[in-house]
Amino acid sequence: MKIQLVYFRGCPHAAAAREAIERCVRAAGVSAELEEVDTTSAEAPAELRGWGSPTILVDGVDVGGAPAPQGRSCRLYDNPDNRGVPSDAAIRAAVRGE
Repeated sequence: MKIQLVYFRGCPHAAAAREAIERCVRAAGVSAELEEVDTTSAEAPAELRGWGSPTILVDGVDVGGAPAPQGRSCRLYDNPDNRGVPSDAAIRAAVRGE
């Protein structure tokens, strides 16, 4: 399984997203490769540059449910605990393949 944290430098929610990924992968008891992609970097793949920050992709699928990049901006999620990060339930479901 490949998990990508797509963000732009200075995103105030990137660290919380990283922590949520690590917490959910640990809780699910799965092994996963985490790749961090800074969309402002010249090395960032073109197909990832259009995602908002932070975006979490599990095997290329957005855990927030967006079918395609929505534009380079800050993302908000339906997460009452922290609107800047997908909920743990959404991340765990994606990691478990649900």
